[in-house]
Amino acid sequence: MASRLNPYLSFDGDARQAMGFYKDVFGGTLALHSYGDYGQADAPNADKVMHAMLETPTGFTLMGSDAPPGVEHSAGNNFSVSLSGDDESELRGYWEKLSERGTVNVPLEKQMWGDVFGMCVDRFGVPWMVNVVQPKS
Repeated sequence: MASRLNPYLSFDGDARQAMGFYKDVFGGTLALHSYGDYGQADAPNADKVMHAMLETPTGFTLMGSDAPPGVEHSAGNNFSVSLSGDDESELRGYWEKLSERGTVNVPLEKQMWGDVFGMCVDRFGVPWMVNVVQPKS
């Protein structure tokens, strides 16, 4: 899998509807996963979208999710730039450079869905998400 760079949008509880709208606009295949799908079936946000990915016939990729509990959602903080792929060395290299002199919000480490993931804000104030896809066993 080649590394990809794309926008990642955050929504205030209506990610399912928004991502469906973007699918209607751009076409393609939409995959949605709720917090409940990842072991939080009893949580109040179990039906909310933890991760959605729209891949269009023209090669666009748009990702999004509902803001997790405790994270304030407001215009201006509702996006990140996402880097993802399976080349761990390449993606860790990007992570090191992006997070240098920036703020690490989530350290780049293995997450409950099995991938290595981290979030940071670079020194220019741009929020980044890095996800290294791990082989499924």
